[in-house]
Amino acid sequence: MDGGATLLGALAANRIFIPSACGGKATCGLCKVQVGTDIGPVLPTEEPYLTDEEIAEGVRLSCQVKVKHDLAISIPEELFNIEQYQARIERITRMTHDIKEFRFILQEPKVMEFKAGQYVQIDSKPYAGMQEQVSRAYSISSVPSETGAVELIIRLVPNGICTTFMHEHVKEGDTITMRGPFGEFYLREGADELIFIAGGSGLAPVKSLVFDILEKKLDKQMTFFFGAVTKKDLYYVELFRDLEKRYGNFRYIPALSNPAPEDNWDGEVGLITDVVAKFVETPANKQAYLCGSPGMINACINVLNGIGLTEDEIFFDKFT
Repeated sequence: MDGGATLLGALAANRIFIPSACGGKATCGLCKVQVGTDIGPVLPTEEPYLTDEEIAEGVRLSCQVKVKHDLAISIPEELFNIEQYQARIERITRMTHDIKEFRFILQEPKVMEFKAGQYVQIDSKPYAGMQEQVSRAYSISSVPSETGAVELIIRLVPNGICTTFMHEHVKEGDTITMRGPFGEFYLREGADELIFIAGGSGLAPVKSLVFDILEKKLDKQMTFFFGAVTKKDLYYVELFRDLEKRYGNFRYIPALSNPAPEDNWDGEVGLITDVVAKFVETPANKQAYLCGSPGMINACINVLNGIGLTEDEIFFDKFT
């Protein structure tokens, strides 16, 4: 490893994979490690993601730490179970005008053990004059019991290097590199009623969670609120409507914030936060699981706090 490489890269070269949803750009704050060696002051790029307590304990962003000499570091034990996979794209399905579902068959290793709600990181490859290779995080939408395959739902982000790669420069049969599983967005104990709130590709981990709970026959009452702008932004409606008919403990509530006249929409209308506030009246025995844009998540947290849910009853992955 060349001197001056990042700690994130040095660890990856030794098959120790630290979460980094932004690919080492210091915009997600997930790649924290505790450094026991004096490596100088915290950088301005790190400060927004570290608390005073973390700084005092030597916690740093591994993507910003340069390896110039031997370092003493502390890494959570579970990260040693993260693997790098070669996966073949078996199927690509267009879900909406800007969302595709990708189904991968794991080639090497052939099995991934993960919890519903977790995510993987995918590496892009150079394409169409784009020489930069990046790594981005995408939530798993498939059920954990299918250990030999992984399904991801990916929305095309304008000018997004990795989403453009996945939407426009891969095809069925191609092989990509992914790492995982990562994340703490998985089912916790302690509540019998679960509130799922998502928008866009945030549907992915909720789908995994719902199917996992139903498959395991857990005694949980579930309500899934899905927010979209118009009808063309909705997908998997028939799937969730069918679940609603088949299972008495599952309810699906899609809402459109600005339905078009041609949508002929007779469902809920308004921001998803308003719809949640309309249907969720008390905090008793509830947990909430959120996946969407940072703005949506923050707005939902405010609404849920107003209803009475506390911080330790609301779960989300920060990379969203």
